[in-house]
Parts: sequence; C-alpha cells; structure tokens
Amino acid sequence: MTHEFKNIIEEAVNAKNRGLKSVLASVVDLDGSSYRRPGVRMLIMEDNTMIGAVSGGCVEKEVLLQAQSVFKTGQSKMMTYDGRYRLGCEGVLYILLEQVSLEPTFESSFFKCLNDRKPFDLISYYEKKEGVFEGAGSELKIGKDKFNISERYSKKEDSLVFRQAMPPCYKLMIIGAEHDAVQLCQYAAITGWEVAIVAGVSESKSIDNFPGAKTLIPTTPENLDVSSIDDQTAIVLMTHNFAYDLRHLVALKNTNPSYIGLLGPTKRREDLLSQFIEYCPEVSDGFLDVIHGPAGLNIGSETPQEIAISIISEILSFTRKRNPISLSKKLGSIHSKR
Repeated sequence: MTHEFKNIIEEAVNAKNRGLKSVLASVVDLDGSSYRRPGVRMLIMEDNTMIGAVSGGCVEKEVLLQAQSVFKTGQSKMMTYDGRYRLGCEGVLYILLEQVSLEPTFESSFFKCLNDRKPFDLISYYEKKEGVFEGAGSELKIGKDKFNISERYSKKEDSLVFRQAMPPCYKLMIIGAEHDAVQLCQYAAITGWEVAIVAGVSESKSIDNFPGAKTLIPTTPENLDVSSIDDQTAIVLMTHNFAYDLRHLVALKNTNPSYIGLLGPTKRREDLLSQFIEYCPEVSDGFLDVIHGPAGLNIGSETPQEIAISIISEILSFTRKRNPISLSKKLGSIHSKR
C-alpha cells in the first residue's frame, strides 16, 4: 500500500500548488467483510477529482458526497458505509475524512524517507460512529518525528487508534534489457512496484524503451551497486546469457532480496547454481532459498506478456507466503486475519 499512499501525497502536493483543497479518506475499521481492508485510502480534490479508491467503485460516490462538508468546515469527520445492503459484501466500513494540511517540513522528510527506503507509520485517531469528533485525524511517524496530516488535528486520549506500518515501496530489479524485460517492466509498474532496469554498458537502450521504469542502470555485473537491495526488493535475471547471469548472481551474493527469479529451463538453473556455489561456497542458505528457476507460476504462460504475469504472480505468492490455488477452492475468507 505504500505506493498508493505515495501517489496520494504527490497528488495532494500538486493540488496545494494549484490552490485546491484536498480531503484524505481512510478506511480505519471494518465490521464483516469488504472489497478491501482497513488501511486503504483515497484523495478527493476540491474540483471533485478522485485519486485512488477504497472499494470497488460504489463507495467512492458516497465518499465524494460526504467530503463536501469537510471542504466547507475543515473539520475531520467519520462516515460509515453499510455494504450489506448495497454491495453484498456483508460488511460495514468506517471511513475517516480529513482535510489535508501538510506541515512545511513534511514533504522533504516524507520523500527523503521514500528515497532512503525507510519504513514509516501511519496513525489514525477515530470514533466508530458517524459525525465530527474532537481528535479525529491522522499523523505520519518517521523514526522519532511526527507530522500531522489533518487541517485541524488534535489528539484525544480516548480515541480509537488505527496504526499501519508502511514498508519501503516494493521494488523490482530487472537484470536484462530484451523484449521480455519490457513486458515485465510494464506489468510490474501497473502493479505499483518501482522498477529498475539493469542493462549492459554496450546496449543502446534508454529508459524510454521501458515504460513504467523508474531508473535504467547501464553497468557491468562487477560494478553493479547493490546497496539499495533490501527485503522489499525482487530481482529477475533475464539477460539470456548464461555467463552474465552467473556474474550477476555472484555480484548479488551478499544481498537479502525477497525473491530472485531465473529465466530458462530447470537444467539451466541447476547448471547456474552449481557453478555459482563453486564460486561462492560460503553463500548463505537464506540467499539460496529465495532463488526460483524457472521463474513464474505454472499457469500455461507462452507469450512474453503471459510470462510476465506468471512471474509477478509468483513474486506475490512467495513474498506473502501463499500457496497459489483458485479462490473458489479456498476455505474461509479471501483475506487472512492480520
């Protein structure tokens, strides 16, 4: 959800620069089930532009309507939405609406936090009923620093509290710059991930060749900067060159990504790992455990686009510790309890 909140803040800043007020809507509680869980947010601008969504579409119209009073008064308020009679989701959403008023130091601190790939916390104070309440509002915590988000936010000791730990934006590093890398880049960007493309120094490619990519890094395996690779980073090796893949794997040996995918058949993976272990006999079991080859889930993919979907699906299922099955065969609720 970090990338969604990042987009909301970027749009709120843009709105402020254009002289427009904006209201942040946050789902802070839920009775029963719903399309999405607490922690999802959207932004409503004074010109009725909406950024993001808190459900499948029906709730947003009511949020837009309820936000109008916040624009007029500047006071945070709670609204409820009973999906049992409208959506068939058998749930009641509790949504906090607050007018955004970012502190002068908020922008620099927030975007530095994202660039440094540091976690932060979002904390919302609310009541589980409709209306305007003293102390309703949200704050963002980066390390020991706290920043108010609301126009008229003041803490109330007996308010309910929704706290959400936000990790760095999930990142996909694609090592390779062929046609299939372009497709994977596009699908990852649609998913909301930050995408970095690693290309060979002799390849005549630019970032314009990779729609959705944040950066393109022309380098050799030995000079690859691995300092930003963390447990919110997935890596897919797809140079289509065995020697390059091996050299990149050696360069990555001391990192801790959440996933490493290898393109190609099982035999290629076995040969690659066999030679890699010869070069790096002290490599940790934890590093080897996140290596997947052939990359992707067995969903019958054939085209580069379908292969990209299968790889992204495997990254999601592995990093979220899920056993991929059809939801129609899953017992219980779709979303596991936190």
